[in-house]
Amino acid sequence: MTRVIAVKKGNRSMGHLGIPSITGFEGQLAALIAAFLWALATTIYGSVGQIIPPLELNLTKGVLATAMLLLTLLLRGGLLISIEPWALALLLFSGVVGIGLGDTAYLASLKRLGPRRTLLLEMLAPPSAGLIALVLLGEKLSAIAWLGIALTLVGVAWVVTERAPGQPGNREHVWRGIGFGIAAALAQASGAALSHAALVRTSVNPLLSALLRLAAGVLTLLIWLPLTKRSPGRWLKVERPRRLWGVILFATFVGTYLAIWLQQTSLKLTDAGVAQTLLATSPLFALAIGAWKGEKISLRAIVGVFIALVGIGLLFGPT
Repeated sequence: MTRVIAVKKGNRSMGHLGIPSITGFEGQLAALIAAFLWALATTIYGSVGQIIPPLELNLTKGVLATAMLLLTLLLRGGLLISIEPWALALLLFSGVVGIGLGDTAYLASLKRLGPRRTLLLEMLAPPSAGLIALVLLGEKLSAIAWLGIALTLVGVAWVVTERAPGQPGNREHVWRGIGFGIAAALAQASGAALSHAALVRTSVNPLLSALLRLAAGVLTLLIWLPLTKRSPGRWLKVERPRRLWGVILFATFVGTYLAIWLQQTSLKLTDAGVAQTLLATSPLFALAIGAWKGEKISLRAIVGVFIALVGIGLLFGPT
């Protein structure tokens, strides 16, 4: 089959990042850890998002994560690195689409659907990337790839349309959440393809690419916020603001700072298809976190997640 948003590469390691190769699967391991951290952060954002509007929450975590990445680069001495103009443009536009627009839509979906169903909708990103390549690049998809897309859609739809315990019964509320989740998945697929194209064709390290993407996303949100004509910052007046800030800092550190660094590392060190597939395992970690918290996990949710994962595996499997 045609590789979707993937560029076949030889074996790579973290040696060029100053880390010796140990297993030969550093890219895959980075993607799995990122998936777990994003599931953990999403659970936290699901609670915080009931207090802070999606746009403001995205801006807050973006500013904090940008500061963390900037400080890390300054300490590592990797800030002043030359980068080709076309690669810079790709990374910045990737941040506008994937972080500025995509993460805001993701948080809006999270507020309406909860962590598990919102994470599941993110599994639409790999098949979305395939359809984007089909429409815009004229790439051909094999019968196996189409089967993978169909299975992913069936698995996701089966779980997302399930009435989750404690979820609002307002169907319009739920469908709006699904719409935001689909938009987030499309933005993620587009952003990943753009950043992957820049990473594999240049010597830009994942930490710098993460900073550039976040900075572009933050700038987009700073322009967007005044256009909403809403009074921002009302959530700052909540009780126990220190506790709220502590939760936001922790979620930002694991879910944005570490997760996006690891995501960019996985896109640098392995095929984009492999990286996207492993990054899409977040719902499995979310199920485990939910079970650990004592939540009731339905058989339908478990089966649906595995059907979607099989579909993603077929999409990026060998012909």
